[in-house]
Amino acid sequence: MKTLTVSALVCAMIALTQAAAESHLVKREAYCSDGWTEGSGRCFRYISTPMTWAKAEKNCVLLGGNLASVHSILEYQGIQKIILDQSQENQSCWIGGSDAEEENVWLWSDGTLFGYVNWCTGEPNNHGGDQGCIQMNFTDEKCWDDLQCSNMKSSVCVKRV
Repeated sequence: MKTLTVSALVCAMIALTQAAAESHLVKREAYCSDGWTEGSGRCFRYISTPMTWAKAEKNCVLLGGNLASVHSILEYQGIQKIILDQSQENQSCWIGGSDAEEENVWLWSDGTLFGYVNWCTGEPNNHGGDQGCIQMNFTDEKCWDDLQCSNMKSSVCVKRV
């Protein structure tokens, strides 16, 4: 009788765990369905309106996120696909990296660790002494470039699921 009770409890726990996991997946899809695309456990959104880096960050905050941070090559390729799907081109866009607080100390605006990088050859170079923000999809290499934050660019936002 004890074995049967334990087996029933284990089965019930497995069923509840599966239901909770499925419920989480449904919530994740619903959370990203309003113009956001799920990727790497986060929601991404391409913003086609050109803005300065600061205005793009403020816009992302108003939408519930930040400019996108990038943590792997697969995530970068996923963001590139979102941009291509939405704009029909591999256009350069703002992402959330900046060294505006301290030169050569790059930080993500969403507060995550700045570990992965995809700089173009010779970048970041702070050309002209005033390049503190990251644009992605730069040149044919489709890599990162530091750029003056006052430039007008499309952008990519991210928010946690």
